[in-house]
Amino acid sequence: MTKSMQDFKSSKLPAILFFNVNGSGMGHLNRCLAYARQMRGRARPVFFSLASAIEMIEEMGFEADYFVSHFWSTNTSFHWNSELTFRFGLMLERIQPRVVVFDGTWPFQGFLAACKAYGAAALVWSNRGLLKENVARTTVDEKLFDLIIQPGELGATKSALLLEGGSKRVIVPPVCLLEPEELLEREPARKALNLPEQGRFALFSLGPGNLKDVSGIGHGLIRLFTAAGFQVVWARAPISMRDVELPPGVKPVSVYPLARYLRAFDVFVGATGYNSCCEVVQSGIPALLVPNDKLADDQVRRAQMVAELIPAVVSPCETDAQRSGAVASLLGKLADIPAEKPEIQMNGAALAAEEILALLSVRER
Repeated sequence: MTKSMQDFKSSKLPAILFFNVNGSGMGHLNRCLAYARQMRGRARPVFFSLASAIEMIEEMGFEADYFVSHFWSTNTSFHWNSELTFRFGLMLERIQPRVVVFDGTWPFQGFLAACKAYGAAALVWSNRGLLKENVARTTVDEKLFDLIIQPGELGATKSALLLEGGSKRVIVPPVCLLEPEELLEREPARKALNLPEQGRFALFSLGPGNLKDVSGIGHGLIRLFTAAGFQVVWARAPISMRDVELPPGVKPVSVYPLARYLRAFDVFVGATGYNSCCEVVQSGIPALLVPNDKLADDQVRRAQMVAELIPAVVSPCETDAQRSGAVASLLGKLADIPAEKPEIQMNGAALAAEEILALLSVRER
């Protein structure tokens, strides 16, 4: 156990319990970590995670417990939720949080049952938007929650709306795990990754590949960037269930958080999940963005938002022609990169944390 974790356990700070689901990437966990990091010294964040990357949580100094996601469980939905009610109920009794924060698309019945039985904590639902128009919306009784936080897309500003029943919905600007000053500049970032100071490097971060096989797209793009004089570095996702077999000469890296090292690279080639898009804009690195059409969120629209702010190309990269055209277009943009970075609010984590902390006085044990 780290010293930081011992300090949290021995402190008299009020506990806030984070419940993050296991999505196709690290988005739900990242957002909870982003909120928790903003609370240091004012609360004791503890995690109940369906994502298996528990070591990432502990390395950041927070306590964490793991419960297998329903995606990977062999139990029926009923039995999985029944076990969840029991396990999360034990966690609530042990931690005795004043606030519980759920980050996921829909709150599980087992989660809600445990919270109802415990009864003492204020409930928060962190729920990212930007779903495709044809995606079915799950009906959730918002009155169950004291606060609903919607992490905004690029360009969003803070707004609040009182809901029927007395709860509140708050939209915040983009939520980033790291503060701008925590991003390494080019030279120290390359040194940290053991990359030479000279040369052009392309970072590939096409996602864990758990829901979509990215090897074909990846191999095709690797050939094109290698032919254009780039050294390719492949980021292996912490929750990936299978590794992509890499061609000779491609350097694999596994670091977290990846955002800290983005400026080591000349271009970013990656998926267009919420985290990746926010972090690419935060770092200002030119990008080839490859939306995943198998997910519920509108990744094409999000990628287009990125392209309005930084030099970026959006393409599915499914065919050789699409890949060739996308790489050629991005290389053309590299010759004319604007000197000034766009001014855009990226402080959603801090604003969301303040809203969560304000609930500490709502319910007393």
